Amino acid sequence: MTAESSTDESPHSPLRRLLRRVDGWFAAPMSAQQVVLRLTLYLLLVANWPLWLQLVRIGGAPSIYMRSVAEMAALVVCGMVAIFAFTAWTRGMRLLWWLVVLVAALAQYYMLTYSVVMDPGMAANVLQTDVREVADLLGLRMLLAVLAVMALPTWWLLRVRIPPMRPLRQVLRNVGLLVLALALAAGTVAATSRDLAPLMRNHPHLRYLMNPLASLYSTTVSVLGPVFARSRVLVPMTQGAALGASYTSAAKPLLLVLVVGETARADHFALNGYGRDTTPELARRDVISWREVRACGTSTLASLPCMFSPLGRARFEARDSEYENLLDVAQAAGLAVLWLDNQSGCKGVCDRVPHATAADGLSAQERKSLCDGGECRDEAMLQGLDARLAAMPAERRERGVLLVLHQMGSHGPAYYKRSAGSTKRFLPECRTEVLADCGHGELVNAYDNSIAATDAFLGKTIDWLQGESARYDTGLLYLSDHGESLGEYGLFLHGMPYAVAPDAQKHVPMVGWFGAGLLQRERLSAKCLRAGTGAQLTHDNLYHTMLGLLDVRSPSYQRPLDAFDSCREAPVAQK
Repeated sequence: MTAESSTDESPHSPLRRLLRRVDGWFAAPMSAQQVVLRLTLYLLLVANWPLWLQLVRIGGAPSIYMRSVAEMAALVVCGMVAIFAFTAWTRGMRLLWWLVVLVAALAQYYMLTYSVVMDPGMAANVLQTDVREVADLLGLRMLLAVLAVMALPTWWLLRVRIPPMRPLRQVLRNVGLLVLALALAAGTVAATSRDLAPLMRNHPHLRYLMNPLASLYSTTVSVLGPVFARSRVLVPMTQGAALGASYTSAAKPLLLVLVVGETARADHFALNGYGRDTTPELARRDVISWREVRACGTSTLASLPCMFSPLGRARFEARDSEYENLLDVAQAAGLAVLWLDNQSGCKGVCDRVPHATAADGLSAQERKSLCDGGECRDEAMLQGLDARLAAMPAERRERGVLLVLHQMGSHGPAYYKRSAGSTKRFLPECRTEVLADCGHGELVNAYDNSIAATDAFLGKTIDWLQGESARYDTGLLYLSDHGESLGEYGLFLHGMPYAVAPDAQKHVPMVGWFGAGLLQRERLSAKCLRAGTGAQLTHDNLYHTMLGLLDVRSPSYQRPLDAFDSCREAPVAQK
């Protein structure tokens, strides 16, 4: 053994002495109240960088933003201490404290990496994300970033000694801590309201950067919301639903496919003037593309139930009851309805109609060619469609079929997974989930390849419908649930609060293909439809437009919201 190695292994080496000193400090006894106070200060300094950086960006001069940082820091401390006061007990709290630190570490990583905020909508998206979507977000950088925040508090929480305390004394201390935190919070708000009120009013997203307060609050709202929602009365919308006159005069039943897109931006469709040819298949199939359509939410969880609802965005967000939706009304009128999903579920939209996943019924060979790592490409939904139609109740199928295909589409951040290797035309592409690590051109390449994959999928769906035209009057309507940020303004992905979300997260593509038989039975003018592609539309129009296309009569139908009604040679007689 050399003298050098002997020195390194000596118990008196500088490194060992430092580690022992730190360990001794960590193992020092302290009350549960002291633990939560120190944990609060640690999280304030280490896990709130998204908030501090945002305040610096907003504030301008240091004299302005440093005051804002101090005021927000005081509010974060008061809020965290108030919450931790309920956990300041001598036994059984270490794991809970550790979990709070873990939540803070994960939230900070995603806020810094993707410029998202932890509002209730984002928390609900996280809770409803499936395993394959979670896998897209994992990576070495995330692990290192979380460990950097977690290492010291984990060591400390394992070593700290918390002496027992009489229950009454502990209750009094906790109550005192809570009262002190609330009093200081009230004093801070009163003293700084002149600064904080306009700051929070002009930048409401700041409240969702307060870590881990925002994550804890938003997660609580997202978990308890559905619990209370279950007690809501389901308001029926199916009374009076009936098939219109076209079903008595048409020679063939109707087959209408509604494709719900995922994370597609209207400004990345060549059909809408984008400089790259991302939609060659649709262009060859004589489709109609509406260029000015806005979503009713910036996430699947927010948009999907809203776009199928009869209420419209404003009433949907203000509702205190649940309502039946478009699928319920179509089924009640007598049509065969089927929802096929290649996403993380239909968010309650398809609960009362037949539904299946893209992987259901695939053969082993089809799974091998279309699915990878538990995720299937959207083309998997086209496999066995004839058999799926044949399995529908004959009496309903003979009237008409509404088939909904819910895409994986352009779901991020792993856009490169949304297109097959042999079809990628825009290279090089970003091949990491840490989007800020990629050049903007590489990121756009990966995203545009996913749009081209959607184009190919829609082309194949139209080809299938054309093959069914001997038996059905066929048509297709495609509409994305929301858009996506690709680094504009430093933002990535989607899910920003609607009021502050950029247009890229709300401006969505809508494309239609209608066979000659459908146009004739619905008395629609294709020329008129093309002339109206610049109309300002929203998801509010979908419910009523689909009822018009299906020729389903319902008291819930509103003619002014039917985007195609003005192109009918004779208006559909609905009340």
